Amino acid sequence: MSRITVWFIKCAMVYFLLAISLGVYMVASGGLYPYLPIHAHFNLLGWMSMMIYGVSYHILPRFSGRPLWSDKLAEAHFWLANIGLVGISAGWILKYIDGGHTVLLIFSLIEALAIIFFVINMFKTIKSTPPIKAT
Repeated sequence: MSRITVWFIKCAMVYFLLAISLGVYMVASGGLYPYLPIHAHFNLLGWMSMMIYGVSYHILPRFSGRPLWSDKLAEAHFWLANIGLVGISAGWILKYIDGGHTVLLIFSLIEALAIIFFVINMFKTIKSTPPIKAT
């Protein structure tokens, strides 16, 4: 497996552990609902999306018969996705404390950019091959 695939899959596992730990903590504490959005984001953007990214980076180039279009874009995607998710988590805490949403908005935009990088990389990787010309 490529380095980027391994990075995403390992991060997915870490976010899965964080999500379940936070979920158990919320249940044991009687429902600390300010943490519910963080729990949800760790599950969806952390565990699920990161696993999908990792598997996609491994499988889709093979299915398309093409190499990954850009390793550098994949690496940028990795860092932005993680920075975005951690920042979103901090943003939810800050929103609960002071009601502001600027941090949440900034890191949500970073996460959106990461997703755009992934989509571009996948589109360029799996684009259809030109038809074979009859001779």
